[in-house]
Amino acid sequence: MADFSVTLPSGATWTPTFVQKINEDTCIGCGRCFRVCPRGVLELVGLDEEGEHVALAGDDDEDDEYEKKVMTIAHQELCIGCTACARICPKKCYTHAAAPG
Repeated sequence: MADFSVTLPSGATWTPTFVQKINEDTCIGCGRCFRVCPRGVLELVGLDEEGEHVALAGDDDEDDEYEKKVMTIAHQELCIGCTACARICPKKCYTHAAAPG
């Protein structure tokens, strides 16, 4: 089965690739990807000492419940395949894949 693709007005073919994974080891939790995502796919969370996700309180106070912040995929089904998140990520944490057609 071929990948889903779109023919652009220029005649070029574009194949959207959808977010599959974020590498939490290299993510620095900067939030650039969160700000550029137009669909609410991502969520910033904390990682505790065991590597488990911890919800952030939402205030600006430092919270000792987590070691560092990382981005996670909260709503993968909302991804439109634009790859804006991957293009803005300074640490190249994202893995994308085409949807089967």
